Amino acid sequence: MTKSVKLIALDMDGTLLNPALEVSKRNKEAIQEALRQGIQVVLSTGRGIDTCYPYAEELKLQTFMITANGGQVWTMEKELLQQKLLANETVEKLQQYTEEAGVHRWMISTEGVFQGDETVNIQDYQWLKFGCASEDLDRLQEVKDRLKELEGLEITNSLPTNIEINPEGVSKANALSFLCDRTGISMEEIMAVGDSLNDLKMIQQVGVGVAMGNAQEKIKEAANAVTDSNLEDGVGKAIEKFALK
Repeated sequence: MTKSVKLIALDMDGTLLNPALEVSKRNKEAIQEALRQGIQVVLSTGRGIDTCYPYAEELKLQTFMITANGGQVWTMEKELLQQKLLANETVEKLQQYTEEAGVHRWMISTEGVFQGDETVNIQDYQWLKFGCASEDLDRLQEVKDRLKELEGLEITNSLPTNIEINPEGVSKANALSFLCDRTGISMEEIMAVGDSLNDLKMIQQVGVGVAMGNAQEKIKEAANAVTDSNLEDGVGKAIEKFALK
């Protein structure tokens, strides 16, 4: 590791949060110590702002939040700094594909999250992210095959049993690069921790990319280091090892 860490970017589900969706005591303490040492800590999540912000507040974070896989970048004062949207026509097609494949879906709009069978007029909203999930991987593959008909999409996942879709060029890595331009911190001075394909680019592009012990294999292969799982304070241990002085 060449440069000291000035910013820590943390995925939430499967990474910072344990399966009960809580931040462990050790994770909290490591984050507080990083903040005390002047290191910025940023949640970098596939979640929308509504389900990200309460954790950022609980952790007393002070600067930015990256939500919807990089589709939005916020300040802690909830000022929206950057936003990239899916075309409504694309969302209508995605809705059709997932209905025909019989998979569960969720859609993040600028107004909030719509789940499954909620009736929603796509044209009435602006859309950040589309997701679908199924334990039946053949059904998921059916959706993936249909996605080849569409252009201009960034396709990742947050679990092996789901697909997450953003506008092309939207990633947690690009959102971090945007924050680098704003803060003067370089990508080399960032540590990022994650577990899934939506974390891959940020783990590849930062100075210290850390995969969780429970991460998908592709993430572990791309990372500089592998920490313990989200059941074993993996985030706290990684911060202690790579970021704290």
